Amino acid sequence: MTSLNRPARLNRTLLAVFGVLLLGSGSLALAGHFGQLTFLDSGATLIPTTADPPTWALWVTAAAAAAAGLLILRWLVAQLSRRPKTHTWHLEQNPAQGRTELAAKTATAPFLGEITTYPGVHSARATLAGTLQSPALAMVISTEQGGDLTTINHRLTAQGLPRLRQALDLDTLPVTVEYHFTPHTGTRAR
Repeated sequence: MTSLNRPARLNRTLLAVFGVLLLGSGSLALAGHFGQLTFLDSGATLIPTTADPPTWALWVTAAAAAAAGLLILRWLVAQLSRRPKTHTWHLEQNPAQGRTELAAKTATAPFLGEITTYPGVHSARATLAGTLQSPALAMVISTEQGGDLTTINHRLTAQGLPRLRQALDLDTLPVTVEYHFTPHTGTRAR
């Protein structure tokens, strides 16, 4: 797994391509309208003839529409798979003596309970992905408008993550944290 947010790169690329195509076609249309393109007559009709197009043009149009539809469908599917894939971890050292399984959601539940008690944190969710040999943690923390991100991040790195690593018996745990601001405000002294 190279990235915990795989659709973001695809989204940026597709948006950039569509943006460049729209800017280019808009620029050409404006240049044609104002007579800046010498190979176009600005007073000519858009379609010079009303005859039916050749059969091959219809097939090419249908194939292009099908390819565009499949690409759009792929893009939509990529939006649904925002979270990295989680696994059930097998913690046994000797499978002949027994088997111990731990669901990733079960492992992060106490950790998330602790995070939501931090001042300024409205809610938190985490996805523990990968395997026991190569784990990764992706977090989304929703903070209140008055939440201090420095304090939250300090408590997360000094208290929360070391406890989670100790509970899972991990030396290292790569983490990505995404902060969202909620419209809720914290309690204020009057």
